[in-house]
Amino acid sequence: MISTRPYLIRAMHEWIVDNGWTPHILVDANAEGTSVPAGYSKDGEIVLNLSYTATKNLSLGNEEIGFNGRFNGVPTIVSIPINAVLAIYAKENGAGMAFQEEPPSVAQGQEELSEEEREESAGEGRDEESSSEPPTPGKPSRPVLRVVK
Repeated sequence: MISTRPYLIRAMHEWIVDNGWTPHILVDANAEGTSVPAGYSKDGEIVLNLSYTATKNLSLGNEEIGFNGRFNGVPTIVSIPINAVLAIYAKENGAGMAFQEEPPSVAQGQEELSEEEREESAGEGRDEESSSEPPTPGKPSRPVLRVVK
């Protein structure tokens, strides 16, 4: 199944720009495949301005966000996997959307599992389907937003 995250990011970016605000994204700077300038992250996260005036060749793709930017006058190529984006919001008022960590897709997960693990996970799935007990309330069943400033 295709993730909804890239579509939501593009939609929120367009909405923020249409309202005359400045789109910013909060990124997990330590995520695999993330290429952001060193020294600008705080607590493993970095906030990036995605306005058309701050970026050049901005690409909001399905797999990654890429652009050319300047950090202290130094031209830098920035590449961010979509799953590393934690939130997108307007700088002026904080209106936007935060994202939860997405579980790996079923196809990707099955490719990485060994034959034995596949059999175990298949067996577990049958047990869960036949069980009439409701799931335990470990995590909230609905998304949780947090304020990003």
